[in-house]
Amino acid sequence: MLFPELRAKIVETFRLLNETSLTFGFSGNISVRAPEKGLFIITPSGLKKARLNPEDMVVIDLHGNIVEGFRKPSVEMHMHLEIYRNREDVKAIVHAHPVYSTVFAVTGVDVTPVTEEMVLYTGGEVKVAEYALFGTKELAKNVLKTLGNRKAVLLKNHGIVTCGRDLEEAFDILLCVEREAKIILLSKLLGGPKPLPKDTLDLENKLYMERSKES
Repeated sequence: MLFPELRAKIVETFRLLNETSLTFGFSGNISVRAPEKGLFIITPSGLKKARLNPEDMVVIDLHGNIVEGFRKPSVEMHMHLEIYRNREDVKAIVHAHPVYSTVFAVTGVDVTPVTEEMVLYTGGEVKVAEYALFGTKELAKNVLKTLGNRKAVLLKNHGIVTCGRDLEEAFDILLCVEREAKIILLSKLLGGPKPLPKDTLDLENKLYMERSKES
């Protein structure tokens, strides 16, 4: 079996996503760029994600051809591959349906940073990609266009996608955006969040770009 350690990490990450209510049931998908150039490990379609096993993972190439595995690759395979083709810095992708982030996605509202740490994680505001039906190449192109050089994007009426230098970072970014979305919504009970100073945002964007070059 190819890449057993990466398969195990994907299984562990999905269990964490379910335990923390960041996704549920059959929802969501994860992929990782394999050490062997041009290959990727992606979760299968049609299975409850909290019950996945390493052998359920599917190894695909850059064109979506199955290299190893007996399951059908995730319906969002096109979206994952579109990001990998255009972002060499991305080594892992998580797509999930967390409640607070999805509130922003279904209302078409970007998650604008209101805490200092968010820009360092995401590279700035998390924008909402134009709607397209799940699993389509149109959705893949919309996501890539909206993602830009950042590490998170919302899918209108759908959920969120986060990217990282590894699976742990992609997971941490998901946690960060979900926390930010929750803070923004709850702060509206007290009159709404106050914006970060421009100097702070400029500094954090600079630090984010420097960190991105290092990766």
